[in-house]
Amino acid sequence: MGKRVAVLTDSNSGITQAQGKALGIRVLPMPFYINDELFYEDITLSQEQFYHHLETDAEIHTSMPVVGDVLDCWDSLLKEYDEIVYIPMSSGLSSSCATAASLSEDYDGRVQVVNNQRISVTQRQSVLDAMALADQGWDAARIRAYLEQTKFDSTIYIYLPSLKYLKKGGRVTGAAAALGTLLKIKPVLQIQGEKLDSFAKCRTVKMSKMTMLKAIEDDIRDRFQAADHTDMVWISGAYSGSRDAEVEEWLSEIQDAYPGKNIIMQPLSLSVSCHIGPGALAITCTKKLPENADESACRMDVQ
Repeated sequence: MGKRVAVLTDSNSGITQAQGKALGIRVLPMPFYINDELFYEDITLSQEQFYHHLETDAEIHTSMPVVGDVLDCWDSLLKEYDEIVYIPMSSGLSSSCATAASLSEDYDGRVQVVNNQRISVTQRQSVLDAMALADQGWDAARIRAYLEQTKFDSTIYIYLPSLKYLKKGGRVTGAAAALGTLLKIKPVLQIQGEKLDSFAKCRTVKMSKMTMLKAIEDDIRDRFQAADHTDMVWISGAYSGSRDAEVEEWLSEIQDAYPGKNIIMQPLSLSVSCHIGPGALAITCTKKLPENADESACRMDVQ
C-alpha cells in the first residue's frame, strides 16, 4: 500500500474553505491587515467585504501565514497522513514559500514544499494536479519534483481598467499612473511565474482583450506546442470584483475563440486583486497533466 499523501495549499490559490473541504484539500487562510486590523481570507474576510474596503481606500496589506499556524497545520495532518505536499503562492511574490521550505527541513522529508511559482487560477490547477497524482500513488517528493519541473507550463494575462491600485501599492510611480490616466492607457499585465509584469499598453478595452487572446494563442502554439491539440491545455477566464455583465461578455469572447472547449470563469485571488483593484479581466492557460493522469480529478468548475 502506498503512502497517504495530504495536499495543502493557501487561499492565494482561490480555493475556498468549502471547496477545499469537499475536495479533501486543506487550505491555509491568508492574513490581511485592513486599517491595521487582522483578517483571514474566507474566514473573517469575504470577497464582498474585501472589495468594499478596497474601494473605500482602506489601507490593505497582505501578510504571510503565521509560522505557528503553518506548523500546527502540518502536525495535525501528519497524524492522519504519512506525507504532505504543500503548495504555497509563488516564491517570486512572497517569502512564505522560502520560510516554509526552511521549516520543512525539520520534518525528515515528510513535508515537501513546492516552489512552482504560481498564484491564483494556475496555483489552483497545481493543487488539483497534485491531488490527481497522489491518487495515482505518487509520493510527496515525486509530486513536488513534477510540479517544479512543469512550473512554467502556465500563463496569466490581466487587463486593468485603472492604474490606481498599482500606484497605491508602489508598483508604478505616481507620474506614470497620472500619464497612463491622461492617455487613457489600458495596461495588460502578465504573470509567467516570478512576478506581476507589464506586458502591453493598449488604448481601449477592446484592444486589451484582443492582445490577451493573441498572447494566449501564441503561448499555446509556441510555449506549449499545442496549437493543433488544445485538449492538452486548460483555458480559463478570470476577473476581480463582482461577476457582472462585462465579465460574462469576456467569458463569451473566450468561448468564441475556443469553440468546443469548456471555458470556465473564476475570481482572481484577493492577494492579486489587492494590487490591481476591481474590474480586471484575465485569461489563463495551463498545460494539462500527461494522458495517464486522472483528468476527472484535475478540474474544478467554479461558477
